[in-house]
Amino acid sequence: MDRTAAHPAAETAAPEAERVPTMASGPGVTDVTPGSLTLVPPFSAPEAAPRLRSAAARVLHANWTGTSTVPSRGLYPHQWSWDSAFIAIGLRHLSPLRAQIELETLLAAQWGDGRVPHIVFNPDVPAGAYFPGPGFWRSSTDGRGAGAPEAVETSGIVQPPVHALAALLVHRADPGLSQARGFLARLRPKLAAWHRYLLERRDLGGAGLASVVHPWEQGMDNSPCWDAPLARVTPAPARSFRRADLDHGTVSDRPTDLDYGRYVRLAVRYRDGGYADRAPGGADGPEFAVEDPAFNALLIASEQALAEICAELGEPEPERLARAGRLTGVLVERLWDSEAGLFLCRDLPAGPGGEGAPVPERAVGGLLPLLLPGLPPRVVDALVHTARGPHFGLGGPVQLVPSYDLLGPVFDPRRYWRGPAWFNTNWLLERGLRLHGERGLAAGLRAALVETAAASGFAEYVDPYTRESCGTRDFSWTAALCVDLLSEEPAHEPAAVVRAGAEHAGRWADRRTAGVRVRDLSARGQGRAMP
Repeated sequence: MDRTAAHPAAETAAPEAERVPTMASGPGVTDVTPGSLTLVPPFSAPEAAPRLRSAAARVLHANWTGTSTVPSRGLYPHQWSWDSAFIAIGLRHLSPLRAQIELETLLAAQWGDGRVPHIVFNPDVPAGAYFPGPGFWRSSTDGRGAGAPEAVETSGIVQPPVHALAALLVHRADPGLSQARGFLARLRPKLAAWHRYLLERRDLGGAGLASVVHPWEQGMDNSPCWDAPLARVTPAPARSFRRADLDHGTVSDRPTDLDYGRYVRLAVRYRDGGYADRAPGGADGPEFAVEDPAFNALLIASEQALAEICAELGEPEPERLARAGRLTGVLVERLWDSEAGLFLCRDLPAGPGGEGAPVPERAVGGLLPLLLPGLPPRVVDALVHTARGPHFGLGGPVQLVPSYDLLGPVFDPRRYWRGPAWFNTNWLLERGLRLHGERGLAAGLRAALVETAAASGFAEYVDPYTRESCGTRDFSWTAALCVDLLSEEPAHEPAAVVRAGAEHAGRWADRRTAGVRVRDLSARGQGRAMP
């Protein structure tokens, strides 16, 4: 079955198949085997950059299905939500059309209640190739009450909302193409519904922040931040499911069977409840409900981007920027821990009255609010100090920020999200450091990301000390974000971020002048097509 049949919007996205570039040829594209390059940072060896860009393009071409890009052919053979957002951010430099189609295909599977599912299943992939597959989630039947689509099978949970930011950056890669295809005009109502779902139905704590109801929703599946909340969950019997991920990955790099049993139990309970979102505390409330700083920071950043999308369409919605500002304040009030020097998760069922309790684990998600321009200066300074300190070691013992505290009791440099360094989180941190004027740290992190992507064969993740590849190779978001970093200029910020940052720049005169900071951001040329 042709996958476009399962995604009706994809038919309008690419009416002429021959228009979709394969990226197998073109300027700077040579016969390079992905993973074969070992480079010094491209900023000191610019002649190497075209070869690496070519290798990354070939990975993305190999993982392209015709309407979307799989994270990897073996381990992850379907479309993943936040993967596609990061992939589109890189694709915009190679093929703005493909980048638009990537997001359109994902959002064509949006549910009626606004949620964007974390997996969109390809019907051409054998049923046993991935677990939990469509037969487990049963979205078109068990999700009917929440508006799950009938034409395509999906999961029933979500992933971090990076999509509005991705859509804005993709639009600016080729505004003419975007306008001709009505790209932003068609995506805006979908993005608005997605944010509304998170801001209303997922405000389980009642303070304004979105909650995740499964560890997979936050994207950092087996982070130690989930150990305490998951301890309440009785795992599903091991005989009740078969893990397909172990067919493609090293057992020592993957989540444990005990973790998986708990993931399955939570997913079954959510599915059997019709994917309804309920506050914790009641008999039918969730066993797992966590306010996560990274998830909410990305929601705030995407709300800012959605405000910019509305402005691009000539229909300003200033209330979105105001909401982003309010939510930034709530994030600081509710999740900031000055003693730890970073943001902590809040486990809602752990405290009385739905107030929850902080999870005392330091993870990279606690640094990601650096993406937000409205953070108080004291919080920015503390986050930078924590990133450089012994718990994360940026610029010291490690060149890429690990997913978990280097000094933490369960740190493991190779086991998925319990210590390894990931490319997407470090890409987000590079943006945040650059936004707040930490250009030296950002440049070092940027160079380390590109060098590590090349040396590891575009690995899924790496040992933060040795930068040895872990998981699978030829991983799509690693290749895509490498392309973004190799672009002629750093990816420019949305104008809303520039404006919000300018409002706070005067408070930081002891660190930089407002004129330099705003000029550096605006000089990237809003609306200019990227190379």
